[in-house]
Amino acid sequence: MTTYPHLLKPLDLGFTTLKNRVLMGSMHTGLEETRDWNRVAEFYAARARGGVALMVTGGMAPNPEGGVFPGAAGLFNEQDIANHKVVTDRVHEAGGKIAMQILHAGRYAYSKNCVAPSPVKSPISPFPPQELDEDGIAAQISDMVTAAIRAKEAGYDGVEIMGSEGYFLNQFLVTHTNKRQDRWGGTYENRMRLPIEVVRRVREAVGPDFIVIYRLSMIDLIPNGSTWDEVVTLAKAIEAAGATILNTGIGWHEARIPTIATSVPRRAFTWVTKKLMGEVSIPVITSNRINTPQVGEDVLADGCADMVSMARPFLADPDFVVKAEEGKAEMIAPCIACNQACLDHTFSMKIASCLVNPKAAHETEIVLAPSTKSIGIVGAGPAGLAAALAAAERGMDVTVFDRATEIGGQLNMAKQVPGKEEFWGLVDYYRAAVKNAGITVKLDADATVDDLAGFDEVVIATGVKPRDPKIAGQDGPNVLTYIDVLRGKADVGNKVAIIGAGGIGFDVAEYLVTGESPTENLEEWLEEWGVGDPETSRGGLHPEGPDPEAAIRQVTLLQRKAQKLGKGLGKTTGWIHRAALKMKGVEMVGGVNYERIDAEGLHVSYGEARERPTLIEADTIVLCAGQLPDRSLADELETIGVKPHVIGGADVAVELDAKRAIDQGTRLVAGL
Repeated sequence: MTTYPHLLKPLDLGFTTLKNRVLMGSMHTGLEETRDWNRVAEFYAARARGGVALMVTGGMAPNPEGGVFPGAAGLFNEQDIANHKVVTDRVHEAGGKIAMQILHAGRYAYSKNCVAPSPVKSPISPFPPQELDEDGIAAQISDMVTAAIRAKEAGYDGVEIMGSEGYFLNQFLVTHTNKRQDRWGGTYENRMRLPIEVVRRVREAVGPDFIVIYRLSMIDLIPNGSTWDEVVTLAKAIEAAGATILNTGIGWHEARIPTIATSVPRRAFTWVTKKLMGEVSIPVITSNRINTPQVGEDVLADGCADMVSMARPFLADPDFVVKAEEGKAEMIAPCIACNQACLDHTFSMKIASCLVNPKAAHETEIVLAPSTKSIGIVGAGPAGLAAALAAAERGMDVTVFDRATEIGGQLNMAKQVPGKEEFWGLVDYYRAAVKNAGITVKLDADATVDDLAGFDEVVIATGVKPRDPKIAGQDGPNVLTYIDVLRGKADVGNKVAIIGAGGIGFDVAEYLVTGESPTENLEEWLEEWGVGDPETSRGGLHPEGPDPEAAIRQVTLLQRKAQKLGKGLGKTTGWIHRAALKMKGVEMVGGVNYERIDAEGLHVSYGEARERPTLIEADTIVLCAGQLPDRSLADELETIGVKPHVIGGADVAVELDAKRAIDQGTRLVAGL
């Protein structure tokens, strides 16, 4: 008897059967653009071997103007078909099924040649789109149909037609972007004509025994988005046009409501998909923030969908399904929805990967070959743990030392921050993985040079220590460090000034203004961000807007740099942190000089001339003024002629960068 009977139950599509109810959702990794087809094939084959029933590729452009960016991959010729056949053959050899996503970006295309139903510029692109005429629309339909035909010729088991997230087909559906008054605009019957025609023509072209998924936007989260009646009407029409499966899309890319970041509650939008159950007879997939087998099982058991889509969890762990089947869920490396190595990379034109699994999309590059070396690692934070697990995978004899009484390093502070509860699961995973790998862990142990004698390799991952900002009065009783605050070692007053507005400063601010974390309370989170029921609120936007809980403290966040606070935060998540603090009334001040601290609070001035002396009244001042590498042990080793490997914060202290630390630890060990 499986622990996950709903999740692991096969799904009969008539002409083919999916071996379980897990879809690996589409992710644009950038791999296809490398033109290294062995690398692309190995990425997907690893997930097929990991047990996923059906995968969907990153979006493939049907034509150059529809590409998300210039040079975006697609199936444009016979050579492209041959290249993609390398991928599909490898996936099929691994026992998997794979569908190609056809993605036309419309006005989201980062190109001066972008096209759309109307010349309404996107807020996330600098290029105004060209309005398509009748012939132009016909050409776009033809190109999408041709892409589907080529996908079948390349050996794909199906296609997913991207009709959500504010892309081309979605743009035709709503008056927000469709201002036309011809047969492609005006009434909803006209506005939904294009996606229906695309699905109908694709089905005609590929025949009956081919999976056609339609990704339908079930809640747009933008002004003048679709009503729920329109969503249901479209779903029924798409089914009639020949779709095999309906997949869920949540929110447009320009929506000012987070949908997949770590602060979004798990399964936050499955209730929307559940509304569609029973309205159509074809299978329905739900998506967004489903990241454990139990969450997926509960979603299906609750009748929210016939199948679940998980994308980034398969970056974190390609063996997700196999481990669930084997009853080893605690051994699944968890997706923490941080966006740092996946979406942030994608939108920076880098290869996507994963913070917790740097091997993702680098399967042919990071190879952990067998080794019999012994390795001593000092530091059980992200860098040290990554190095330890990689070394154990190579067969090395691994010993980890840490002066703390538990593993995890500064992850144990991050997990205290409201909205970062996923870090609890990451630390739990590391604990299980270290035990399973047979790694020797010595906690409450301040490693010495003598402790490290005799190891073939020594790795120093001792992390960082707070930087001294040298402010007059900082030794006063009303001054704390971020470590004091996040480890709960000191009382914090009602009025707080935070010195330093990097990632740590933002985290501390969030921690200090938040009572019950809305990430742990879906109803509260929906209210905080102004998400309404699409049956009563067009587009799913609550008419009264966001309604966050009041802040439990008055906080002022300050930085020396005269620029917008949070500029260095994540590319796709920084706006969320800024918006969350703004909703809590946090005052953000840049361009200050820290003059002194006294019993009244923090005294600052502005500019090089130190003008406008100002008192920031505060009961407590918290220092988040940066970090320095803690490499005293490394220096001591070098003085006696031992050359250790220094990684993570001990190497470079730039914020608390777990992504770089884990990547560095993994790659170091792979190269030994």
